[in-house]
Amino acid sequence: MPRKIRDIISDLLDAGFEERPGKGSHRNYRHPLLSKLVTISGKDGDDAQRYHEKAVRQAIDEVNQWRRATDT
Repeated sequence: MPRKIRDIISDLLDAGFEERPGKGSHRNYRHPLLSKLVTISGKDGDDAQRYHEKAVRQAIDEVNQWRRATDT
């Protein structure tokens, strides 16, 4: 069963991403350590598409890699 939009947004917020204004049902999230935005479309109760989940997973992985690189 696919996860909900609210679940992947929660993952982003837990990883330190901040919401930026979007247009319509699109919401943009940015992390202070990354220069790219993660855009999520849809309402909180909608099922997340695979590309949403993939984009969120990649962005969180990049943040974690950046943190590990700066910790050493």
